[in-house]
Amino acid sequence: MALVITGNPGVGKHTIAEEISKENNYELLDINKIAIKAGIIENNQDTLDVDVDKLKSHLVSMVQEKSILVGHLAPYVVDSSKINSVIVLRKNPYELLDVYKKRDYSENKIKDNLGSEILGIITNDAINTFGEKKTFQIDASNSIPKTLVKKINAIIDRTDSGDIIDWLPLIQEKNDFKTFFEY
Repeated sequence: MALVITGNPGVGKHTIAEEISKENNYELLDINKIAIKAGIIENNQDTLDVDVDKLKSHLVSMVQEKSILVGHLAPYVVDSSKINSVIVLRKNPYELLDVYKKRDYSENKIKDNLGSEILGIITNDAINTFGEKKTFQIDASNSIPKTLVKKINAIIDRTDSGDIIDWLPLIQEKNDFKTFFEY
């Protein structure tokens, strides 16, 4: 069965997916590249808009037993019946803030993505789409790819159950909600 690697921008999805693909001889399917190539994506200011129904239909025939699908859109466009494991890479929001600033994201895009990470939106959506038994979180903060690949392989083999991640206590402890949320 296929593997999904998802998470917010900047958590290391593509780097890790490439490493796993090489190590395990999986076919790498980059959801964003597929959407662009198929003309299912449009630029809209500083975001890309995707017709998720068209993309989901387009992806169905592409997913094989030894496929890795990578992208933050996975919970919205991948058929869960073909997926064995979903890895949601997570990263400390303070580290992500640095990543987004280096990428020159707009203030709105930074807050949207950091809010999503802190609240675990992609994790929640992955669980809703693929189920709790297939969805695993990994804290990618301060980790090197080799360590993350080893952990993912253990999850695939079901000898590791992933991490439990909740960034809200960290933000609350620092009384730093205004850095990440408009309110």
